[in-house]
Formats: sequence, C-alpha cells, structure tokens
Amino acid sequence: MLESVLLSLIEALKQLSYFGVILALTFEFVPAELVLPLVGYWVYQGDMNLYLAILAGTVGGVCGPLTLYALGRYGGRPLVLKYGKYFLVKEKEIDAADRFFNKYGSGVAFFGRFIPGVRTAISFPCGMAKMNVWLFSIYTFVAMLPVTAIYVYLGYKLGPKWKEVGPIVSQYMQPIGIGLVVLITLFFIIKYVRNKQVGQS
Repeated sequence: MLESVLLSLIEALKQLSYFGVILALTFEFVPAELVLPLVGYWVYQGDMNLYLAILAGTVGGVCGPLTLYALGRYGGRPLVLKYGKYFLVKEKEIDAADRFFNKYGSGVAFFGRFIPGVRTAISFPCGMAKMNVWLFSIYTFVAMLPVTAIYVYLGYKLGPKWKEVGPIVSQYMQPIGIGLVVLITLFFIIKYVRNKQVGQS
C-alpha cells in the first residue's frame, strides 16, 4: 500500500523531469532504493539521459541528507529524537550513527553511506557536531555518485524488471560496508602507531 502511494508520488514528480528526481530524493521518507531503479527504467524507456539521470539522482542524494543535517545542527539531539521517526530513522540507528561519528570523525559523511543501519542516520550527528556544511556536501556527493550510478544503471539494464534492482544491490552493500569498516579501522590503527612512533622519537 505504502509502496504504491510512493510510486504514484514519484511518477507525478516525473513531470518535472530531472528536477523531479532531485525533489523526490530530497524527501528522506521516499527510499532511494525505489526512486533510482525507476529512474533507470525511465532511461530505458528513452524519457531521460543516463548521465543526466545519474547526476540528478546524486544531487538529490545530497539534498536529502542536508535536510537531516540541518535538523541535527539547528535542532540538536532532542529535536532529532522527536522528528527522526518521520524520516523513518529509529533511535537505535541515531545512537549507532552517533557512536560511529564520535569514533571516526567527519569522514563518516562518506564512509557511513555504505553502512546498513547507519547510512541514513549519519547526517544527524554530522549536523549536531556542526561539521562544515560544504565538506559534508562534498563527502556525501562523492559517496552517493557510485551508489546512484549502480542503481540507475541496473534499472536501465533490467528495464521492465527494475524492481529486482533493490534486492540485487542490497546483498552486496553489506559486504562492501563491512570491508569499509575494516579499512577505516586499519587506517586509524596505522595512524595511531605512526603517531606513537613519532612521539617516542
């Protein structure tokens, strides 16, 4: 029922072309996993250009997190906990994102996008920590570009079977996320060891 309502909304926004794609993704309650493969299908139908669709999807993928960033920055934790549910973000996800940010710093605006259970909520602690908004936007854009490209391209290639894209991508996102966490951990271990060696010399 909810999916059919969301699909009707996305289809209505299609009338606005690429701006409609950006607008759809600005609403964080509209899953990108639903929007982007459908946009790929529109490319398949010849209604949109593949590269412009990916660009619009990536820009929209930045605008959405920016709304959550603003809520965290100007509302603080009480407001985030109060209104986070309207963005389909649970308190435990906010807590996980908070811990992730405190552990890894501003780089999570990039890496956090690949971690299930963190990728949506990570914008809140970035805002609460008053991370530089331009840096946040750049990190988010760079992270969202390959993800958007994968979803839109697969939607384009699968055509009428575009709904199969979500399950296909999700099974690979978790291993990628785990791999990134391992790489981040190794990076900080190496950095810590080097700093310790410099301090002792």
